[in-house]
Amino acid sequence: MRMRSLQPPRLRTLETEGHRTATWLELFYDLAFVAAVAVLGVRLGGVHEVGGVWAYLGFLLLIWWQWASHTFYADRYDTDDLIYRILATVQLVAVAVIAASLSGDAVSTFAFAVGYTLARLVLLAMYWRARVHVVETRNLVTGYLIGFGLGATVWAISIVTPEPGRYVLWAAAFAVDLATPWVMRREQARVPLDVSHLPERFGLFTILILGESIVATVAGLSHVQWTSVSIFAAVMALVVATAMWWLYFDNVEGMVVRRDPNQSRNWRPTVWIYSHFGIAAGLGITAIGLEHVISEAGEGAFPGFERWLLVTGASLAVTSLALTHLASGSQETYRLHNVVAFTRVVAALVILSLGLFTSMTAQGLVTAIATVLIVTAMTGVSVEG
Repeated sequence: MRMRSLQPPRLRTLETEGHRTATWLELFYDLAFVAAVAVLGVRLGGVHEVGGVWAYLGFLLLIWWQWASHTFYADRYDTDDLIYRILATVQLVAVAVIAASLSGDAVSTFAFAVGYTLARLVLLAMYWRARVHVVETRNLVTGYLIGFGLGATVWAISIVTPEPGRYVLWAAAFAVDLATPWVMRREQARVPLDVSHLPERFGLFTILILGESIVATVAGLSHVQWTSVSIFAAVMALVVATAMWWLYFDNVEGMVVRRDPNQSRNWRPTVWIYSHFGIAAGLGITAIGLEHVISEAGEGAFPGFERWLLVTGASLAVTSLALTHLASGSQETYRLHNVVAFTRVVAALVILSLGLFTSMTAQGLVTAIATVLIVTAMTGVSVEG
């Protein structure tokens, strides 16, 4: 795609341009988030207490929200002109700062706050352009500028606020950001999302997180002696990742993201969108759990913390996958989607219950999880076929 030197934002989601796909800039932009998620995964790999898992989830939530915020803007207004590319590049640098702040022995919350504030300010600049040039969505964008602007202000204040007050301000800023789309939900319904582009973008982010399982498998093998047991555990880890991919991409229907402006309440788009954080978090935790599996393969009973880390992550991912499937149902297909969603909830509960088997080996646990996921995937094929 050739860059347009100056092409003001326009409302892309009402254009009849056929199937719309991610741009090369969006794909390049995602690489910064790959780095941030990878660094965060490394931190989780060294955690041996529940508090570290909660920290992982908190940082991942903020990273995911920043990615989603930019994705929603690009879905509606991206024209890939010079100014947009410059702004996106500055935002990419901000995400790189965020990733760097998470590396090392200790998190630099100061650098994280600086990077996140910069990313939010750039998003405001993008929306300001949209407000100036896209008259038909001015009410929506004005609401975004007020809400996200307030959130960015709180983020800026957190830069000069010492811990633990800094964390309180982060929570407050995120709450404001999260409330803004809800407050503007009626205006959002009048400005639809793209039913091909947005599901593809969320699918691509899911692929990026799934890639962490591949990396974790390779990393796990690099730390142990290659034996038949460790190789078998690595193969089962890849089967788990593949089954997760199967379960997700059997359900990428896009119409769910488009709200009906005549409906005052419609839970499906909201559930579909936000359950993707549960998918990302579950897959990220599962990846680290799989790395532990390979490291502990052949060493007797799988340690308790690592065992619960794996089953909790996999269970969270499958539960969130059930929610996306449930939300994707229409009047014609809701019975079918409900059945498939129910089988996935059952699978999530079975996986979680595996954590109760304290004498189970690492290779035994990953094989059991892989079996449950394969049966669930095949059940979905049977039901939908």
